[in-house]
Amino acid sequence: MRPRVILISLAVVVIVVLVSLSLADQLLVDYLWFGRLGFGGVFDTTVGAEILIFAIVWLVAFVAIFVSGLVAIGASRNHERLRVVRRPDEMVEVNLPELIRALGERVPWRVIVAGGAALLALFAAQGEAGSWDTYLKGLYGVPFGIADQAFGNDIGFYVFTMPLLEEMRDLFLMIIVLAAAIAIAVYWTRGALDFKESPPRVSPGAAGHLSVLLGLFFVQRAMTYWLGRFDLLLHSNGVVFGLRYVDRILWQPGLWLLVALSLAAAVMCMFNAREGGLRIPVAAFVVVFGPALIMNFIQPVIERLWVKPDELRIERPYLQRNIEATRHAYKLDTVDVKPFAGQGTLTPAALQQDSTTVENIRLWDPRPLIDTYRQLQEIRTYYDFRDVDIDRYWIEGKYTEVMLSPREMNIDQLPDNAQTWVNQHLKFTHGAGLAMSPVNKKDTEGLPVFYIKDIPAVSDVGLKVTQPAVYFGEERDNYAVVDSATPEFDYPKGADNVFSYYAGSGGVPVAGFFRRLLFSIFFRDINLLVTENIVKNSKIMIRRNIASRIAYIAPFLNLDRDPYAVVLNGRMVWIVDCYTTSDHYPYSQRNADGINYIRNSVKVVVDAYTGDTEFYVSDPEDPIIKTWQRVFPAMFKPMSAMPAELHAHIRYPEDFFLIQADTFQLYHMTDPQVFYNREDLWGVPRENYAGQTVPMTPYYVIMRLPGEAQAEYMLMLPMVPSGRDNMIAWMAARCDGADYGHLFEYAFSKDKLIYGPYQIQARINQNPEISRQLSLWNQMGSKVILGNLLVIPIQDSLLYVEPLFIRAENGQLPELQRVIASYSDRVVMADTLDLTMLALFSNQAPPGATIAKAIMNEPAPQSIAAGAGAPKAGMQSAAQHYNRAMEAIRAGDWTAFGAEMKALGDELSKPPDSGHP
Repeated sequence: MRPRVILISLAVVVIVVLVSLSLADQLLVDYLWFGRLGFGGVFDTTVGAEILIFAIVWLVAFVAIFVSGLVAIGASRNHERLRVVRRPDEMVEVNLPELIRALGERVPWRVIVAGGAALLALFAAQGEAGSWDTYLKGLYGVPFGIADQAFGNDIGFYVFTMPLLEEMRDLFLMIIVLAAAIAIAVYWTRGALDFKESPPRVSPGAAGHLSVLLGLFFVQRAMTYWLGRFDLLLHSNGVVFGLRYVDRILWQPGLWLLVALSLAAAVMCMFNAREGGLRIPVAAFVVVFGPALIMNFIQPVIERLWVKPDELRIERPYLQRNIEATRHAYKLDTVDVKPFAGQGTLTPAALQQDSTTVENIRLWDPRPLIDTYRQLQEIRTYYDFRDVDIDRYWIEGKYTEVMLSPREMNIDQLPDNAQTWVNQHLKFTHGAGLAMSPVNKKDTEGLPVFYIKDIPAVSDVGLKVTQPAVYFGEERDNYAVVDSATPEFDYPKGADNVFSYYAGSGGVPVAGFFRRLLFSIFFRDINLLVTENIVKNSKIMIRRNIASRIAYIAPFLNLDRDPYAVVLNGRMVWIVDCYTTSDHYPYSQRNADGINYIRNSVKVVVDAYTGDTEFYVSDPEDPIIKTWQRVFPAMFKPMSAMPAELHAHIRYPEDFFLIQADTFQLYHMTDPQVFYNREDLWGVPRENYAGQTVPMTPYYVIMRLPGEAQAEYMLMLPMVPSGRDNMIAWMAARCDGADYGHLFEYAFSKDKLIYGPYQIQARINQNPEISRQLSLWNQMGSKVILGNLLVIPIQDSLLYVEPLFIRAENGQLPELQRVIASYSDRVVMADTLDLTMLALFSNQAPPGATIAKAIMNEPAPQSIAAGAGAPKAGMQSAAQHYNRAMEAIRAGDWTAFGAEMKALGDELSKPPDSGHP
């Protein structure tokens, strides 16, 4: 027996040592990493809170469980012990109670109970330490300055304090259960509780002890019912989210009754500690759960006989609270509603006035463009473009919308024989530069016109990338050791490779035996300890995926799904939008993700070369971010501290806009009667892409809002009536300047049909010339891809533009070959946007077969050469007017374009010259 005990003891010691070393290693690595980033205070506060919460909860739980165990020992001291059971074949079966009893003869029962209590308390303490953010929010919460109308509490009570009270309520129940568990175990092993008999035999001491624990359970139920009063503002059952009429007249007083009955039941159970038996505990359950069951039966009766016959009148005040709270919680109460008749007439003069809008119409769709980037600019198989981002830059004096994608290193694409430890962690450590192209240009082959391309980065428009190395990005986490004895692969140059050494400040120093051992244990990688490549100045870069990096620093923030890269003074940085959310905002409707309050409160900037991470507060009025600023005062910076060059690239995040638009589909209705009847429910338009019908996504555009003086960068999305395809409104969010974040709703007149994107796509497919051409392309070993159909408001009119891509049936190189546009009752397709606009807004058919091709389906040259072979001499003059019109449209001079087109029409209207055949 003794050797077995020794082996078990050694195994336990080894496990405890290994777990302790792992935890210590994790803490030390985090300490070094947070300190390197300048967030040592964040680490101290977070770890300090976890340790303090763990210690307090463990101590409270240990005392409660240990006392329960001691009481059980005392109550069962004089009870008869279980006997060893002998089987007919005389073999001895030692069951668990007998084994523990035998152990109790060698080790004092108090020691056994203390060990069990210490172990069980770990479960409670570990769970609570993981909820450190709930405790800190509850202690540091900032008031909202808004009181709910049911109880008069500040909204901060529900967002900050209530989750903490719910956490403590659940902890209370867990401790009661663990205390009961150890008591039952003691009584069972010492024979005071026998489950083999029916009903189970319970000693008087055990019955009294368990009655006290049952009394504490009813105290916990009283706390649950007390909190349940406030939870009435956070539930949905019917037409109203939050408190309803039946809640006010039934459950508000009913829950107070259940609180009183639960406390009475607790007293009854305490009294039963002296009486014993099951009669009083059963009565206690009936006293509490009987009325609760009756109220659950009464509720549908009240709703059916009282509420439903006159539901709108009865629920009207609660509907109003629901509408107001939801609009505020999703920041929809500041939406600026404006009419948009859509009855204007587009002319060349109107297009000239909005030339910036027209010049920046986005033709390239991110979905096919990413394939084009990969084919043309990945250069090597181990580089990867993750996705295409959309941004704007001042290029050659023009406000220009561009699409770009960083070229990251994907080590998973290395050949199998190159998947060595040195290659993965020391040599192939970083990406190289990016690709950038304007949204509206293509070359003669239908490929992007690159503003930044190749390795090293080349730009023909003055954009410089002096530090193109991408060490931190969107690829999966893979640690890298820099400044090692092995030079890093920098970029390919023809048949050769260029190597370099890291020259930045990123990474944690890793030289020295202790640090190498530390990170070797952390990554479970012995190579870090034994390699000779780590030298004096070597550093290790960890958490290189920017999403996981930010989440590790600030786990209380929700991250946007689409980080985007910015070229800033020759360097590359990432901007990540982050959100503060809650699911405890009273009366506010929860969305599909379970939240009912959201703010885009933080913009995080991560340097792609050094990994330096900075948090900028973009919504300083948000009480949740104010709370975290109180918790971590040195962590956040005001937006005024962001460099102006970088501030020019912040944008309204698409995820936030989608959540708001989804909520606004219902909550744009502010009249309770209209809201109740769902008279004006909206939806997101449909569109066809690659043969599938998908919801339309918001899109960034540079355009001039109706009534504004200049074009600006914004995010917009059309809206349609629910279940229909015609447009009813469009939403827009500003991204530029001091008015950043301003939301608009442009509502159409309900007495006029405005075509939606899906209807325009149907008209495109029904156009005989376009349909014939699409069928022809699809039958010639090619695949036609229709990109995003964009709705572009210009003054009081709508212009619809959709790019057409052609890709080889088995190829991955989509080419932009046509541009389709629709306005009023016309749908045209041409080789370029210029030609499409020409065809769309010219009242005369362009002269000659070549121009006709441009207007219809075939590619056309950019100009017409007049000369010999013209059908009549007047065509020379017509061709000159046409060529000048095309030059004007390329220059964005719509006034000159209109004049030349008028002259062209006059020329064509002249009678034929008799001197020519």
